[in-house]
Amino acid sequence: MEKKLFKSKNKKVSGVLGGLANYFDIDPTIVRVAYILLTIFTGFFPGLIAYVVMALVIPAEEN
Repeated sequence: MEKKLFKSKNKKVSGVLGGLANYFDIDPTIVRVAYILLTIFTGFFPGLIAYVVMALVIPAEEN
């Protein structure tokens, strides 16, 4: 079975990080904390731009 990346319905903002957690089979909290730390330590803008791009490009989860 082929894995596909979708935005998760388990979401806080748009479901991007929840979808990444589902895709890589890890806890969504770990992905969210790692994203926040990475965004803070890279100066905010690269992380924010990457999140907005992912929110626009990754499709919503299908039923």
